[in-house]
Amino acid sequence: MQYENTPVSQNIEDRRGQGGGGGMMGGGGLGIVGIIAVFAISYFTGINPAVLMGGAEMASRYMNQGGQTQPASTGAAVDPNDPTRKFLAHVMGTTEAVWTSVLPQQTGLEYTPATLVIYDGATRSGCGGAQAAMGPFYCPIDKKVYLDTSFFRDMTTKYGGGGDFAYAYVVAHEIGHHVQDLLGILDKADAAKQRSSQTQANAISVRIELQADCLAGVWAANANQKWQILEQGDVEKALATAQAIGDDRLQTAARGYAVPDSFTHGSSAQRAKWLTTGLKSGQISSCDTFSQ
Repeated sequence: MQYENTPVSQNIEDRRGQGGGGGMMGGGGLGIVGIIAVFAISYFTGINPAVLMGGAEMASRYMNQGGQTQPASTGAAVDPNDPTRKFLAHVMGTTEAVWTSVLPQQTGLEYTPATLVIYDGATRSGCGGAQAAMGPFYCPIDKKVYLDTSFFRDMTTKYGGGGDFAYAYVVAHEIGHHVQDLLGILDKADAAKQRSSQTQANAISVRIELQADCLAGVWAANANQKWQILEQGDVEKALATAQAIGDDRLQTAARGYAVPDSFTHGSSAQRAKWLTTGLKSGQISSCDTFSQ
């Protein structure tokens, strides 16, 4: 991935080397086993655990009951020239430039940038505690994406082989959730899930995740048109990552079989399909996962 000539975002909050605020919001009736399951799903897929446990409404209740976000304690200074930070600043810069242009053109809405929080081990978010085992996620309460950078190492060893564009795809997927938030899609989906059976709620979650994959593709298409970021093999690596975190593959690896009714993020084929759809079209309108 060629990114050196792309914009650099200032919306990076680097908490690495700082003390983490552990702990997670109360999980209602889930119990400890359910909370662990939510963490496992989040680790592989990148959706905010608060949304998985009932969405933004539950996170709001948590905040109102005293679970305020606490600033991390001061730790070792972080080098602003750190290669990972510089790479992520460029990725975020491209998402901001693309969506600032594309969102008004295609929807009439203005784009408000999210903030990327990078940390190691644990930190606090507006949706409760963030821990490395939860993987990347978007919190709709504070409009921030949380990423423990060790996830990139895990991608290299576990989830499709990694690579710069695959790493960027992960960030772009989370920014896709931010775009959904700005469009009001997350709130509508959460309300629909509250009225649905568990199977129906799972199906809604799948559509949300697949749409975020498609929106990541829309970002990539427009970024490549403007800055020629894609190199040979980049798309294949990103597709390999999308396939590696499909529910069917994860469930089969974990227990030897898959249960489609329990999918919350889509199969390997679905994730690859929708990422490709966004890449080919560059249009938000192509990402209507709810009617297909």
